Amino acid sequence: MLPMNNLMFVSILSSICVVTLLSFPSPAEAADLSHFCPNTTTFTPNSTFQSNLNRLLSTLSSNATHPSGFYNATASSSSPNDTVYGLFLCRGDVAADACKTCVSTATSEAVQRCPTEKQVIIWYDDCMLRYSNESFFSTAAESPGIFMWNTQNATEPTRFNQVLATGMNDVVTEAANDADKFATSQGNVSGLVSIYSLGQCTQDLSSADCNRCLTGAKAQFPNCCNGKLGARVLYPSCTVRYEVYPFYLQNSTSAPQPSPGALPPPPPPPPPKGKSKIPTIVAIVVPIAVSVLLFVVGCCFITRRARKKRSAAAEAPSGVNDISSVESLQFDFSTIVAATNNFSDDNKLGEGGFGQVYKGILSNGQQVAVKRLSRNSGQGAEEFKNEMVLVAKLQHRNLVRLYGFCLEGEEKILVYEYVSNKSLDYFLFDPEKQGQLDWSRRYKIIAGIARGIMYLHEDSRLRIIHRDLKASNILLDGEMHPKISDFGMARIFGVDQTQANTSRIVGTYGYMSPEYAMHGQFSVKSDLYSFGVLLLEIISGKKNSYFFQTDAAEDLMSHAWKLWRDGTPLELLDPSMRDSYSRSEVIRCIHIGLLCVQEDPADRPTMQSVVLMLNSYSVTLPLPEQPAFFLRSRTEGNMPKITLESDLSISKSTPSVDEASITAVYPR
Repeated sequence: MLPMNNLMFVSILSSICVVTLLSFPSPAEAADLSHFCPNTTTFTPNSTFQSNLNRLLSTLSSNATHPSGFYNATASSSSPNDTVYGLFLCRGDVAADACKTCVSTATSEAVQRCPTEKQVIIWYDDCMLRYSNESFFSTAAESPGIFMWNTQNATEPTRFNQVLATGMNDVVTEAANDADKFATSQGNVSGLVSIYSLGQCTQDLSSADCNRCLTGAKAQFPNCCNGKLGARVLYPSCTVRYEVYPFYLQNSTSAPQPSPGALPPPPPPPPPKGKSKIPTIVAIVVPIAVSVLLFVVGCCFITRRARKKRSAAAEAPSGVNDISSVESLQFDFSTIVAATNNFSDDNKLGEGGFGQVYKGILSNGQQVAVKRLSRNSGQGAEEFKNEMVLVAKLQHRNLVRLYGFCLEGEEKILVYEYVSNKSLDYFLFDPEKQGQLDWSRRYKIIAGIARGIMYLHEDSRLRIIHRDLKASNILLDGEMHPKISDFGMARIFGVDQTQANTSRIVGTYGYMSPEYAMHGQFSVKSDLYSFGVLLLEIISGKKNSYFFQTDAAEDLMSHAWKLWRDGTPLELLDPSMRDSYSRSEVIRCIHIGLLCVQEDPADRPTMQSVVLMLNSYSVTLPLPEQPAFFLRSRTEGNMPKITLESDLSISKSTPSVDEASITAVYPR
């Protein structure tokens, strides 16, 4: 028998050992949170694609102990159509054995849940697995989105949301700049309640793309999970989560210091004479040794992780995305002349109301689009430079990017990202080319435009009102991804977009909202109206003006409303797609389009709501009201035309080979 004091001491040490062991994750059976595998792209069993998929999954599983917790790979054969791209990402705080267990489970369950689908994503608490027949590496994907939340509500929602917002902002900033693209945060709501937040991106993303993905994910919390005690948003490229309990490994393992004035425990009494001291020594020394060993292992793990992060940060180039000065954006005129072969007609891509556009090749081989602005702008040189710095910071995959400018003498030149395909109207309204835009591709274009406008309205450094959304201002890159052009350009020409009214109305008749066309009032809801018209055009394959050239004296919105009211909305669909489309997606898109073109701006949704409606079928849509109707003469002889030409109308292009598809989210 040990003395009572020794038994208490051993009990305390044993408890410390148990707590220390529990602070390190151990392998456990992974629990499937959700999975996504649209049946729009499938493969034949026992085909070459399946053989490549098996090799890919084997490679991912065998590399599941990779130190970073992230690994991507490609399995290919002679045919590029059978190539498979895949990756796994383990949560940044889980141990290597837990990561291996999760990835092993994911590679097994993915083929069981999605046996013949080519595009699969499966999420677990500890890891995520994704593979596809299309390369998605280094690309931030925000669709599909899965939302999960605790059904319990916070007792102090205002304070709770404030602490949550602060914690999430910290997580986004830290994760975007972290080598492992992982961060956690803890904030105190009250004496008894704390919020534990986590954010993580796939490690192939740039800091800017990670920041954008996480920002978009956390922006969903007010819509799906306002005031809930816990929630998470799962995207293919990033995830955010918060709870009121510590669901991740915390780095702080130091023991609390004794309170002032506390006396040390009295020394144990000497053992009775004649008794052996060996059992007592063993009972005391063994737990201490185990605790010290576990403490040392934990310290080594944390130190090694911190060292790896510092090393990666030291190797990363600094200032790659830093656009803070005019000098970093300004091109010499001689450079522009050389890039465009002295503005040769052979390099001319198009001409708009603000100037001519040329294709250029810089000395480093980069292709650019060079727009030589007309000389009638009343804007001063310094104001022009300052706005260039602001606009260049607007970076989103669905916006045409501004690389810089040239300002010499009377020359004002903008240098843009070169977009190889023509604008959307070139394909959409041509009967011979409409077939290249099947429903899955049109749905992808709709979603991309919505994300780009949401960035301009909500997520950028500025609140940009586009004011001229139309099919000719949507450019398509080599993979048919949409890129919005002309964004923010109205600012360059002296129009203050922060005002609610303007006497200078720019835009294109038919896309302008009633309050803007008639009274000069514009806001984000003006862009929503234009987006609604564009959405209905993409679905129908017809211009809004088409209906004025027919016997029916109505516009596209009124025609769509009539079909909706009569219960035959699918009659609006472009006949070239009648054989292959998603009925639910088409009807939902028509519903969203009609919500956007309602006469009262207050009734129109925000672009953030539109993105959520497109990504989740769990969102209930309100019923639309009858849209505004413009009575317009078919002769158009006396109708004023208020037109702002396309910023980057491209007249030469290369054919697209992208066969990607986007399907609605199916949250579990």
